[in-house]
Amino acid sequence: MKTLQKGKSSSSSPEPRTKKEESTRTSTKTIKFGVICFTFMILGYQTCLFVQHASVLRIESIRDHPDTVYIVEEHITNSAVLKKEKSEVVVKSDTIRRNASHSPIVESVRRERRKVESFEFNPNTISHDGLVRLGFSEKQARSIINYREKGGVFSRAEDFGKSYVVSDSVFRRLEPFIRIPKVDINLADSAAFDALPGIGPYYAAQMVKYRTQLGGYARVEQLMDLYKFDDMKLSSICDLIECNNPHYLDLWNASEDSLALHPAIRRRSTARSIILYKKNSAPEDLTIEALSKAGVIDSVQRVRLIRCTLPVDSL
Repeated sequence: MKTLQKGKSSSSSPEPRTKKEESTRTSTKTIKFGVICFTFMILGYQTCLFVQHASVLRIESIRDHPDTVYIVEEHITNSAVLKKEKSEVVVKSDTIRRNASHSPIVESVRRERRKVESFEFNPNTISHDGLVRLGFSEKQARSIINYREKGGVFSRAEDFGKSYVVSDSVFRRLEPFIRIPKVDINLADSAAFDALPGIGPYYAAQMVKYRTQLGGYARVEQLMDLYKFDDMKLSSICDLIECNNPHYLDLWNASEDSLALHPAIRRRSTARSIILYKKNSAPEDLTIEALSKAGVIDSVQRVRLIRCTLPVDSL
């Protein structure tokens, strides 16, 4: 009976931990913590080595020759690339030359420095070979040609400079040589008008139609005769257009029929009144201002007739 009770009591209460077991557990935790810290130290050391190695390399790229980069290993020499006056870059013989990572395998001939030329050109018509002569790579020249083939037009020199393949340094060199001819409003077709900024197909068709009705423009300001073609729209393209071989209206010698059909008049009654005014007036009174004061023409007809026959500053 006493034996059973002793066994029962021994099984129900755990034995207390010894000092040796506590010491063993503490040592195990310390070792684990040390291993983790050592692992992070190794990773940090490797990272520092990678960053240090990357910082040793310095890349000098010449924007005029974007398919070539020069990687200078500074542990070989710190003077591999010498900058002269006017930001010229001279690459010494101990500089390692490699293909740019973004470009395809370059033929051996392209490994030589290309001779860059500067000459007058129209970016809307220059050939692929011409672009290469100007210093563009084959890929860049092809990109410009593709832009034009898709309907792109360089209206101004600044538009060419905004192309993503034309660097600022290249544009500064080529800008004095860019020649983009103005659009002659007496010769241009609707496609040429449509290519002007802010015009679009509607106004392009109207500009051709109005020219046909007039028999030819006398000056560019006549474009403002078109519906909602205001001074702001004209100002946006005035540096891109010109009017060669102007066609003026011979107001005082024209017949009644031709005056009635002219877009500046468009009324048979007005044409007849102009003929009568001419017959009953002195030569010095044969002016558009006199017609306006006499009530022969209204204000809209006055403005349009001045654009046909007199300088614009008479408005």
